[in-house]
Amino acid sequence: MPGENLSRDEARERAELLSVDGYEVVLDLRSAVDEAEPADGPRTFRSVTTVRFRAAAPGASSFADLLAPRVNAVTLNGLPLDPAVVFDGARIALDGLASDNVLVVDADCAYSRTGEGMHRFVDPEDGEVYLYTQYEPADARRVYANFEQPDLKAPYRFEVTAPEGWRVWSNGVEESREGQTRRFAETAPISTYITCVVAGPYHYVTDSYTRGDLTIPLGAICRKGLAKHFDADDVFLVTKQGFDLFHEIFDYPYPFGKYDQAFVPEYNLGAMENPGMVTFREEYIFRGKVTQASYERRANTILHEMAHMWFGDLVTMKWWDDLWLKESFADFMGSFGLVEATRFDQAWVTFANSRKAWAYRADQLPSTHPITADIRDLEDAKLNFDGITYAKGAAVLKQLVAYVGRDAFLEGARRYFKANAYGNTTLDDLLSVLAEVSGRDMAEWSRAWLQTAGVNALTPVVTCDAGGRITELAVVQDGAELRPHRVAVGLYRLDPDGALVRYARSEADVAGARTVVAELAGQEKPALVLVNDEDLTYCKIRFDEASLASLRSHLGSVTDPLSRALCWSALWNLTRDGLMPARDFVSLVVAHAGRETDVGVLQMLHAQVLTAVGNYAAPDWREQGGKVLAACALQELRFAEPGSEHQLTWARFFAAGAATEGDFQLLLGLLEGSARIDGLEVDQELRWDFLLPLAAHGAIGEEVIAAELARDDTASGKRHQVRCLAARPSAAVKDQAWAAVVESDALSNALVEATIAGMQRPSQRGLLAPYTKPYFAAIERIWADRSIQIGMDVVRGLYPSLQDSQATLDATDAWLDAHAGAAPALRRLVLESRDDLARALRAQACDVAAG
Repeated sequence: MPGENLSRDEARERAELLSVDGYEVVLDLRSAVDEAEPADGPRTFRSVTTVRFRAAAPGASSFADLLAPRVNAVTLNGLPLDPAVVFDGARIALDGLASDNVLVVDADCAYSRTGEGMHRFVDPEDGEVYLYTQYEPADARRVYANFEQPDLKAPYRFEVTAPEGWRVWSNGVEESREGQTRRFAETAPISTYITCVVAGPYHYVTDSYTRGDLTIPLGAICRKGLAKHFDADDVFLVTKQGFDLFHEIFDYPYPFGKYDQAFVPEYNLGAMENPGMVTFREEYIFRGKVTQASYERRANTILHEMAHMWFGDLVTMKWWDDLWLKESFADFMGSFGLVEATRFDQAWVTFANSRKAWAYRADQLPSTHPITADIRDLEDAKLNFDGITYAKGAAVLKQLVAYVGRDAFLEGARRYFKANAYGNTTLDDLLSVLAEVSGRDMAEWSRAWLQTAGVNALTPVVTCDAGGRITELAVVQDGAELRPHRVAVGLYRLDPDGALVRYARSEADVAGARTVVAELAGQEKPALVLVNDEDLTYCKIRFDEASLASLRSHLGSVTDPLSRALCWSALWNLTRDGLMPARDFVSLVVAHAGRETDVGVLQMLHAQVLTAVGNYAAPDWREQGGKVLAACALQELRFAEPGSEHQLTWARFFAAGAATEGDFQLLLGLLEGSARIDGLEVDQELRWDFLLPLAAHGAIGEEVIAAELARDDTASGKRHQVRCLAARPSAAVKDQAWAAVVESDALSNALVEATIAGMQRPSQRGLLAPYTKPYFAAIERIWADRSIQIGMDVVRGLYPSLQDSQATLDATDAWLDAHAGAAPALRRLVLESRDDLARALRAQACDVAAG
């Protein structure tokens, strides 16, 4: 039989044969706190699963899924099966099925250190052990035997025996407790990947939400060490605001009883929508001062996961082809919910500037795919949690709301939930109900937007008469697939105070290669034409030359935050596409970023301009560009309002771009207290931000990093320490970091990530050059031996992107040619990295030509 992978065809065949009536899962987690590590093999826990299911064809054969070091016993319909015969390490063969079946599997399952399955974390601060599960797309089989595919839904009962003094949660409420064993209420029918267990000496805060006759118990959970930082009141506030909104617009009561939200350590994702037991990365609990953009991201994630309770949990895709059915909807609802129900009423600015940047990048990779993707197997599924499935899908749904109208869109959602509750659906199920409520032809819209890949560019072409009036304004559309776009075209001019303000606007349906916006004829000649004003559609915005000249001089004077964010986004796309020299983008940031009022946009600009200098600028201009940025950052840091979030943002940017001995001395002074910037509080998180560039440039050594860990001997401190140690500019240090990640699997997922981030420093290209050949020699083994998550982290993170030359492209092509039969998911990761490098080289060529 095949190994750990599962194909779509196998899943379809199994779903046609089997119907699952229920699971009883009994877990004994007391081994989590055993002091001694096993003499051989991984640390394990006992898992006993009873599955009741029916077979449509008595006598047929099928299989159950399980990834476990050891199976103690298997019983099918009362008959014992020999585990050595029926279990191959990933599947349990089930032959001679009856109409009604009972399968019992007694196994020893392994605790995880990769964030997949039953993750075990030991808190370095107090030695306490914490557990949580994470399964999507197919890691429930690491914890209990099951039929691991989304369309074999069933009710679940969990029984968990845990160490003395622990708390335990699952999807259902706790029904009974006897000694150290807890039994949880049966769930509604749900898919395997959203079942969940959280266990440990966690800190727990409770509240409740009431709406009419409905009361939902609320809980918020974190490690004890983070309790002093945990602002559970704000988590509950956003949660209640979300429930108010979604109950109003969905007209379907929350269907899963309680609503706990756990913030857990070493989490690979932002969050996971387990019904009744949502899990989040604990970095959403802020140990120091952060900007409102951080609180907005957390609130967005809370609403994103809550939207999944309806779109994803109540109604679930049949197979991962339609992953977008839940993720695009939740991503859209995250921003929609913020604007409609919370204090974050500028969330569409963040969406336009940040989320869509993720989509634009993904949609221009060689691995780009339609929103409705072709997912052949689980490895494909794991890689499709990407910018297309989430952010492009959400942008297209935003455009769909403009196309069919908000009321029709929400009415379609309401009918969709009621028609398919606790079931599984495909794209056609959603389109049919949207066509019904809107009266629109959804088939053509779907073909253009959901079933084709790529992003269009829209460029204004303006013709004016001698009197300075527009005679024609046309929008030219480029791209392999020309699509219908509903856009707003905005005209801007300078007012007497020097601000760029909009004085005319027209909505138009752009179709085909060229569309004339007749309504704008006769308007005075604009200083700026902004196609896709208000961000109604998904496209790359281009500018005519006059508009681009206006932005070079007056970008910071665009008064509307969303319009300004769209201009920044368009300019970044020009830079990425090699159409604007990187040094020009740097000049724009230096000239105008200091006037940016939206701190989330400012943070995005800082990340982008560092990429512009480090990856897209001509190699012989990088040093000069870095000094220009560092000087700009220091000036803006000193000018920023004391104690403001903008001051904090500029402080972090200054540290990230520190380039001279004077910069390093200032950072050291701020750390030691001998230097001071009025209003800037150098808290523990900011201290680590300052220490990283100092370590990377050799300004501090291991003893300083060790002293900082002693000051912050926490899980977060350990991650920072590992990153700083790997960042030091030494060949021996890089060898150690390489060995820790590539030659050993001892590090947890969080420390693998930290080690890679520290090792790959743009200022250390020479030190990293020797690892190109070893990288290509190792990645196929890494992919075969490690979990998918760790494999993805290593293959992406250690790709020699900083060896930015044709030789690296040639080495990549040689590997791809020699490994045509490698796992498709592995080849996809390598192809994507190659494309990023090729893009960087094109951008460098553009910058060289400008020099």
